[in-house]
Amino acid sequence: MALSPTTRAWLQIHFCVVLWGFTAILGKLITLPAPALVWWRMIMVTIALACVPRVWRGIRRLPLKQVAIYAGIGTLVALHWLAFYGAIKLSNASVAATCIATSPVFLALFEPLFTSRKFDGRELLLAIAVVPAVALVVGGTPSDMHLGIVAGVVAAALVAVFGSLNKRYVEHADPLTVTAIEIAAGALLLTMIVPLGGSPDPFALPSINDTVLLAILSMVCTLLPFALSLAALRHLTAFGAQLVVNLEPVYAILLAIPLFQEQRELDWKFYVGVAMILAAVAIHPLWKKSKEAL
Repeated sequence: MALSPTTRAWLQIHFCVVLWGFTAILGKLITLPAPALVWWRMIMVTIALACVPRVWRGIRRLPLKQVAIYAGIGTLVALHWLAFYGAIKLSNASVAATCIATSPVFLALFEPLFTSRKFDGRELLLAIAVVPAVALVVGGTPSDMHLGIVAGVVAAALVAVFGSLNKRYVEHADPLTVTAIEIAAGALLLTMIVPLGGSPDPFALPSINDTVLLAILSMVCTLLPFALSLAALRHLTAFGAQLVVNLEPVYAILLAIPLFQEQRELDWKFYVGVAMILAAVAIHPLWKKSKEAL
């Protein structure tokens, strides 16, 4: 039996989330500071996509205005990754990944503004229900990680903005072409702003170990899921897709505990908060089905 486009999109998003679950782990393992890490990640993806003829054909077919829109979204993606990997360096992989789960709070407000989708009060209620969960997560972490939580919430807000914009404009071009423009624009932005951070060698060559990890992060955990998620957004709301992405902390935590022993830094409140976030992920599709049945 052939899968419907919507079912295929849900499967694609879940596959993307599994791959994204490794990004926090790789971010912790890579020894580069956050700005250099993100810059190398975007440069590697840009170089790989520049070798694909389909990408160049897609870009040539796009009007300049559309290219500019995707480039603008790409700068938001770059800033999101800066905030996310900054959160990992300032706290840990589990906390940074969990902070991204606050994005439905922002998406419930932003997606109706940026797309033609009607405002849904139930989504806002569900998003608000995530706030106490995040409060528990904060209360379950040491005080020296709180700055990392702030960076993580900023990353979540940026996810909401560029996720909503991608939902609005993704149907106007091939997903791989959109990925190339957005990632290249983000890399260009970082090339201009990273040296302003004061690092004596902001684009230092990574070690051999870091190069291998960056290649995995760039190709397997960035290029593939980024393009797949854009394709899936043609059949899903940004809010619904992001609630599935909220499963990412589960994969990150399950990986971080054996690798980094992060459970020693977190108490029971952190895990109760994560459980509440997962409950919101489970409730949303049930609400959506009940609404469609009316």
